[in-house]
Amino acid sequence: MSTDFFNFIDGVHRPGSDGRTFENRTPLDGTLIGMVHEASAADVDAAVGAARAALAGPWAGLTTAERSDLLHAVADEIDRRSDEFLAAEIADTGKPVSIASHIDIPRGAANFRVFADVVKNVPGEFFPMPTPDGAGALNYGLRRPKGVIAVVCPWNLPLLLMTWKVGPALACGNAVVVKPSEETPATATLLGEVMNAVGVPAGVYNVVHGFGPGSAGEFLTTHPDVDGITFTGETRTGEAIMAAASKGVRSVSLEMGGKNPGIVFADADLSDAVAGTVRSAFANTGQVCLGTERVYVERPVFDEFVERLAAEATATTFGDPFDPLTQMGPLISNEHREKVLRYYRQAVDDGATVVTGGGVPDVGDRYAKGAWIEPTVWTGLADDSAVVTEEIFGPCCHVRPFDTEDEVVALANDTPYGLAATVWTTDVGRAHRVASRLEVGLCWVNSWFLRDLRTAFGGMKHSGIGREGGVHSLEFYTESTNVCVKI
Repeated sequence: MSTDFFNFIDGVHRPGSDGRTFENRTPLDGTLIGMVHEASAADVDAAVGAARAALAGPWAGLTTAERSDLLHAVADEIDRRSDEFLAAEIADTGKPVSIASHIDIPRGAANFRVFADVVKNVPGEFFPMPTPDGAGALNYGLRRPKGVIAVVCPWNLPLLLMTWKVGPALACGNAVVVKPSEETPATATLLGEVMNAVGVPAGVYNVVHGFGPGSAGEFLTTHPDVDGITFTGETRTGEAIMAAASKGVRSVSLEMGGKNPGIVFADADLSDAVAGTVRSAFANTGQVCLGTERVYVERPVFDEFVERLAAEATATTFGDPFDPLTQMGPLISNEHREKVLRYYRQAVDDGATVVTGGGVPDVGDRYAKGAWIEPTVWTGLADDSAVVTEEIFGPCCHVRPFDTEDEVVALANDTPYGLAATVWTTDVGRAHRVASRLEVGLCWVNSWFLRDLRTAFGGMKHSGIGREGGVHSLEFYTESTNVCVKI
């Protein structure tokens, strides 16, 4: 039975004003999940207007503590309805329950709790100063909401990455208009029910469905009453959003693509390094912006590392996403699979050794129409191969040997991206030294995806602008005013 995914505007689920809809199909087997109601320009205008009105309504009258309590209530309601969110996320993305139940849904709730607490505990500024007459003056800082925030979301971690932005935006007193990916409309829509259930005022949280150019994405990012735009996704889309934001000089926060390096030194605990690379290269079917697609292994352990990594990839289990033994789901769509398979073919054309994978797994008749793909390991490619330099966003990695620390740092930094890196070594001095030289926003040593949500998150170079997490998020979602009072 299919479902309708309506826009959520001013506290009401409603169809698009021009009657246009599009299909939402699960990547598991291509089955129709439901029809998504596309927002027109008038609908987006209504959503932005509702958000603007909310800023002057009851939402504005709440204290920080009262907003914090509401966000804790949102998190509690997500937990209470976790089975619904889990089913919606799995249907939209195809990811296994083993991932979604431990990462996507719990983090979706945790994002509200973390920022609800951060805003209550953020320190303020206070600076006394002398004056020429000797009386002195006092300076103190004020933070106020930025206003209406456009939240443009990706499809790989739909609830987690959406609430990672909505949580701090609401905690700071803003109102939001969310544009989820057209591939994953379900959990953003369901969150509207949660907002109503716990008493978040109408207009504070809005959702508009659609595509990018000529649709809800463009209508929202070009809307003159939007005060800030936060986006996670590919770099080309981020560039288009940045250009749109320049009209009216609106703020942007952009977390974009990556071609992240993993570095394995010969002194590393090889079992940990292999297990960590299996996660960073293949988790969520490789559809993680922080994932590792380039692996550099010190020559003495290169052959053993490749053999063990390939063995783990080959043993991957596919199938029923609700089976706790299933390790890998499909890609987000057959269209995206064809893009990834083009890179798989390009690797062979460029002379790669396909250590394992390189095609489509046999998942049986039940899932034959799904977007399944094999985890793939290559060696032997040149450093300038497109497979080594361009973000693929699939479960694959190229493994290359290196001989010296200086060499591998240069290789790791030889990219227009700068999001994340992993370093595997038991030499503490080397760990600190190499981490400080890598041109990335996040560097893990002997781990991957280990996150304290209070720390800075974001990339440099083509991987983004700005930082999210803890007080770092407040820099984007608030405007600061210094008040100087002469005594």
